[in-house]
Amino acid sequence: MFHLRFLPYLLFCPCFLSVLFVSSIRLPGLVEDKTTGGSVVGATKHGSKVKFDPTRVTQLSWSPRAFLYKNFLSDEECDHLKILAKDKLEKSMVADNESGKSIESDVRTSSGMFLGKAQDEIVSGIEDRIAAWTFLPIENGESIQVLHYQHGEKYEPHFDFFHDKANQILGGHRIATVLMYLSNVEKGGETIFPNAEGTLSQPKDESWSECAHNGYAVKPQKGDALLFFSLHLNATTDANSLHGSCPVIEGEKWSATKWIHVADFEKPVGRLDVEEGECVDENDNCARWAKVGECDKNPLYMIGREGVKGKCMKSCNVCSS
Repeated sequence: MFHLRFLPYLLFCPCFLSVLFVSSIRLPGLVEDKTTGGSVVGATKHGSKVKFDPTRVTQLSWSPRAFLYKNFLSDEECDHLKILAKDKLEKSMVADNESGKSIESDVRTSSGMFLGKAQDEIVSGIEDRIAAWTFLPIENGESIQVLHYQHGEKYEPHFDFFHDKANQILGGHRIATVLMYLSNVEKGGETIFPNAEGTLSQPKDESWSECAHNGYAVKPQKGDALLFFSLHLNATTDANSLHGSCPVIEGEKWSATKWIHVADFEKPVGRLDVEEGECVDENDNCARWAKVGECDKNPLYMIGREGVKGKCMKSCNVCSS
């Protein structure tokens, strides 16, 4: 029995009916589970079954399409992700629209790190649950990025889709973002959508920061997850998906982000045959990234695939001699 609550999530693509029945995509086959109070069971890439409860999901906006899942993560899962990240945090970067490289910017002042895909059972379970909720294949997602915001740190309003072609080589545009809150924030740190349709109608009191009054805002609550789409139903970019993270005023903010693309982002890559002089690093950070295992964690960016050069081929030692 198909549940009508899922219709908003399926309508991101005009061809959603065909997507549901393409078995190679390994999307969840949904059935109603009478023993879990209406929870839905989805088969996953890892062969397990994931239960999630659609009654916890609220539609926040249709322009942009945004949904909030209460208690998506347990306290234990939130704490586990923070523990994995704490001693590996580095200054957060942004994608440069001209070069496609990751660069430092005052626009984004948090610190963060990428987890390895399916690096342990808890991370795998979270990735499975995201795929089951969004109806988007696991292989279309980037690795989860854990972020830490201290007092005054923020991320100015920006888009998750790309303005350049270089960043679209791997998986195309980012179609959706799942933002998971790993901690409460005493004040500030709200996720804000300056162009959202509900900006003027959302009631706010003194518990909201000044920044949060400049758009539709979502308060960080430990365990909650925010899903929003960066593309319209016809796959064009949605200017109303502009979003940012307000400065933290009191306390600290921990979050985890999963970016999901329109196409496969994780095909296995073997050694590449390239012409002399083409096996190079195109980013000054390549050697450092290779040392911390990014060649294995993020192979499409670092190494590339057939017909597409990676950004750090030299440091990853993948070129045939």
